[in-house]
Amino acid sequence: MAITRDKKQALVADFSELLASSKLTAFANYQDLTVAEFQELRAAARAKGVTIRVIKNRLVRVALADNDTYKEADTSALVGQLLYATSDSDEVAPAQVLNDFAKTHPALELAGAFSGEGVTLGVEEATALASLPSREQLVAEVVAQLLSPVHDVTNALSGNLHALLDGVEAKAA
Repeated sequence: MAITRDKKQALVADFSELLASSKLTAFANYQDLTVAEFQELRAAARAKGVTIRVIKNRLVRVALADNDTYKEADTSALVGQLLYATSDSDEVAPAQVLNDFAKTHPALELAGAFSGEGVTLGVEEATALASLPSREQLVAEVVAQLLSPVHDVTNALSGNLHALLDGVEAKAA
């Protein structure tokens, strides 16, 4: 059954909103993915705050052309049955979700991505982006690095204090 013109316009408007608020839009070929696997992918994406959409590539091209940021984006990679993963809060989560799922489900193949600045990323770049730690992991690492000197000083002082108390206790006995 064909989609009506109004439905197509609604799909384009919905996807345009997703693109406008997205920090990264990754896309992947899902041709041989089963329904159960697709539901598993959606659940994994939802857990990381990623939205998965299946929309015709032609409609995606229209949505990209309507958006000032993505007007100049290269759409030559939009070939075949593609699904689109977007996130408005994390720059690497969409690529990570698709890449992690593709490791256990070879039917899914990461095909590329669009950055929030309108740059088209190839498969290699999207895969490299997916290997980066998440924003939360990076913040935790920075905080750990900042607190490291404080912990070192605290441990050194507490070690000296314990040695002093042991010496005092030995003198009293």
